[in-house]
Amino acid sequence: MPSPPRGFEVPLWRALTVFRLASLAYVCALAVRDADRYAHPVVVGALILVMIGWTAATSVAYARPSWRRWPLLLADLGVVMAVVLSTPWVVGREALASGVPTLGVAWMAGPVLAWAVSGGRRRGTVAALLVAGADLATRERIGQSSFTGVILMLLAGVVVGHVARLAADAEERLQRAVELEAATRERERLARGIHDSVLQVLALVQRRGADLPGEAGELARLAGEQEAALRALIAGSAPADSVGPEGPDTDAVDLRALLGRYASTAVSLSAPATPVPLPRQVAREVAAATGAALDNVGRHAGGRAWVLVEDEGETVTVSIRDEGPGIPDGRLDEAAAQGRLGVSQSIQGRVADLGGTVRIISAPEAGTEIELTVPRAGR
Repeated sequence: MPSPPRGFEVPLWRALTVFRLASLAYVCALAVRDADRYAHPVVVGALILVMIGWTAATSVAYARPSWRRWPLLLADLGVVMAVVLSTPWVVGREALASGVPTLGVAWMAGPVLAWAVSGGRRRGTVAALLVAGADLATRERIGQSSFTGVILMLLAGVVVGHVARLAADAEERLQRAVELEAATRERERLARGIHDSVLQVLALVQRRGADLPGEAGELARLAGEQEAALRALIAGSAPADSVGPEGPDTDAVDLRALLGRYASTAVSLSAPATPVPLPRQVAREVAAATGAALDNVGRHAGGRAWVLVEDEGETVTVSIRDEGPGIPDGRLDEAAAQGRLGVSQSIQGRVADLGGTVRIISAPEAGTEIELTVPRAGR
């Protein structure tokens, strides 16, 4: 599948077309001037017509992004090298020795620049070496002046390729910035609507039902939790399971943002004032393990829970503490034997895969504390 055209590359392709036309005009002017010195002037005229036709064809072809592929690039390079290699015969060795320029002159740099724009510095350098090698092969004597053109062509391939790569990177960054701005505006629009309706209703239910007994009080508590979660979401905290596809797993993300979704009236989150960066995959797994621990608190302990994040340099520790009835001795092994793998897989398994450790401190009627410690770089 052809890659989508990049807007920043369009001026480069247009400039390449202008260069090829200008260099072709220069070749034609030299051919008129030196026509009486060529060994086979008629053949030179025929090659000039070929060069004119090929310049027109490539100008049209390179204007179409879907055609800027290997078949066209290789054909472009092959035609130019064929013209260059024919120089000793059509121009003549004596004419070349007397100072008559080769037939390609500046025109032979066209495919070098095309390769550089399409593939960056490396591709431009390869094309420059191939064309320069063909040019040197036409000369009987290779001196300092012969290498001047080679060096200039190499510099053109490297510089233009570098500029093309910078343009491609700038295009990608601009696209990401535009998408982020659009997402931010949409979130702000939704936030206004949510604030005017859903959040106000949830806050009203939480206030009116906070002191009611039974299921009414439980509904009020859940409404308060959902209000806190929605406020965190529209403020910019992303859910833990939504982080990952946007970038490589090695990109650093702030663990505080992932854990912020769990903060509510029943869960207190304490974290450093500065970011706690972790590789994306590590942060995602730590947040998922924390969520699993909080789910257990909601199911078995009830009441409040406290989450503490500690950045210890080489390691990061997340502690989840509750004030529930605690975990009886042997209960975790019994649950694992029954196929209930919430702690052993969702918590301990995740952290172990990261090269970290899980410490569970619990006593009857004294609550439970689960301490997750992972190395900053993961395993």
